[in-house]
Amino acid sequence: MLERDLPADTEAAPMARDTVRHQMERWHIDDETAYTTELLVSELVGNAVRAGEPPLSLRLRLDRMLTCEVTDAAMSAPHVRHARTVDETGRGLFIVTSLARNRDTRYHEDGKTVWAELLAGPVGAK
Repeated sequence: MLERDLPADTEAAPMARDTVRHQMERWHIDDETAYTTELLVSELVGNAVRAGEPPLSLRLRLDRMLTCEVTDAAMSAPHVRHARTVDETGRGLFIVTSLARNRDTRYHEDGKTVWAELLAGPVGAK
């Protein structure tokens, strides 16, 4: 398992992608799953930066599934939107829902955790 605190600013998504990339290498996750995980985490973190509240954190767990969790202090529920082609935002959770096997939100005393699960792909396939 990996846990990492993230800044609540524009540096959060690149930091999260870098963290994911390195962890996928440590776990010997195949390239396609690693790329998909980077994209998924980037979208979850971007949503937390835009609509959440600090503190932000990222957690990755590898078991039968690869689980990505982004936690923030806001209680507002994220919603999937269907952006029009001219919209510059609004695709994040749509992308996450399209890529993830499962996705949901857990609420707790200090905010919420938005999580998504992926099939891990062939471990050691790098």
